[in-house]
Amino acid sequence: MFKKLTLLLFSLFLPLAAYAQEAEKTVDERINEVFSPITAFIESIVFFTVTFGDFTIPFVLIWLIVGALIFTIYTGFVNIKAFGHALDVVRGKYDDPNDPGEVSHFQALTAALSGTVGVGNIAGVAFAVAIGGPGATFWMIIAGLLGMSSKFVECTLGVMYRNVNADGSVSGGPMYYLDKGLAEKGPKWGILGKFLAGLFAVACIGGSFGGGNMVQINQATLQLAEITGGESSIFYNNGWIFGTIMAIVVGIVIIGGIKSIAKVTDKIVPLMVGIYILGALIVLGYHIADIPAAFATIFNSAFSGDALYGGIIGVLIQGFRRAAFSNEAGVGSASIAHAAARTDEPVSEGVVALLEPFIDTVVICTMTALVIIVTNYGGAGGEASFYGRDTVGDIGLTSNSFASVISWFPSVLGVAVILFALSTMISWSYYGLKAWTYLFGESKTNEIIYKVLFCFFVIVGSAISAKAVFDFGDAMIFAMCFPNVMGLYFLMPNVKRAYKDYMSRIKSGEIARFED
Repeated sequence: MFKKLTLLLFSLFLPLAAYAQEAEKTVDERINEVFSPITAFIESIVFFTVTFGDFTIPFVLIWLIVGALIFTIYTGFVNIKAFGHALDVVRGKYDDPNDPGEVSHFQALTAALSGTVGVGNIAGVAFAVAIGGPGATFWMIIAGLLGMSSKFVECTLGVMYRNVNADGSVSGGPMYYLDKGLAEKGPKWGILGKFLAGLFAVACIGGSFGGGNMVQINQATLQLAEITGGESSIFYNNGWIFGTIMAIVVGIVIIGGIKSIAKVTDKIVPLMVGIYILGALIVLGYHIADIPAAFATIFNSAFSGDALYGGIIGVLIQGFRRAAFSNEAGVGSASIAHAAARTDEPVSEGVVALLEPFIDTVVICTMTALVIIVTNYGGAGGEASFYGRDTVGDIGLTSNSFASVISWFPSVLGVAVILFALSTMISWSYYGLKAWTYLFGESKTNEIIYKVLFCFFVIVGSAISAKAVFDFGDAMIFAMCFPNVMGLYFLMPNVKRAYKDYMSRIKSGEIARFED
């Protein structure tokens, strides 16, 4: 299978390379010319805006945040009340090896986290702080806390309505709970469910090629070029070289499915998160006297009417937008990975999933923002001077901020970014694959076709410009939230009933602990 995958990958890539060699423009420029208008068209549809007085807000943000707020209140603040139990579950205290599924609670969590912890935490936070100012950090934290409830609802449903195949493999996620869950309400609801499921699947495939693939490899390529000589690097304006190498690596990993992916992510994610947090703690320790002022700046800027465009609305938009892109709460993607968890208690996986936005956004994104702020934007002279730069918010800002204290850390960050990008890409390949096979059928041929396309887009993403790739990634991933959140509204009573029953059985001791 790998031989076929490699041959098909190069058959797609070689004509593109040959065409570029015949023209005066680089491969990067040619790809950018093709994708920029496509990106602009998709973004204009997904990010349509609504007007409140003098401000315009992307409706997708209202859709996600209002949904997260409703789920938080409806479940009785599950994001707070179930937090301690979530830690017990993910530590394996309730794992039963005889339960159906393919991976453990911990592996499901790391597989899902690998799809969210990555470039969005490093470059995405830099973008939010650079454009929206320090106050964007406050709104990222709020969005992360509320997003925990969205993750709980969607991942509980992911296990509740999953398909366990004859060979023991699992297929789950919004495609299945929208389809099967709404069908339980009657024939007309079933039609709506199939429509929403199909719409989600199409957006998920696009999201897997965009935000889950091209965004990741693009920023990893930029960082690699920076640490290998900048403009003199072999990868400068030749990102497709690194993209081809990464495409082959990704292809090798994703052949084995979710079990192979989980074996990689449960090692990469904890290691890279640990290294990144350690580096951030060193920087923050060096600037420990500046941390109180940084938090004061974050809070004051969050409600400042003098901030960059639109005052508080502009800051809020940037914070919510980057948080949503980073942790994907409400998007539905993580429920695809959590559906594969080895459990017969859907709620147990839902409570594990609520840890994701906390780890991803409340902890890692906040630490990134603090590093940028306490180092005075990496020595760029503060937000006022930084706003004037043409290239705001790429991964270089975060790298420079770390380098102002740890001169050699950009090299470590470069490796971390590459591994973050790899783990994110392989997880998103699984999400997209499940959406692909939902639409076209679960067969080996369909799987090979999708995996070849995914690897091809690794090469495309390594060459396309940062703005175009971020915009495309945002648009496709955010598009997934429209059918998903709508379905969650209809199905959340099922989750609430299951949650109450589950917690009552936990308290009574009916659900056994297996830590011994």
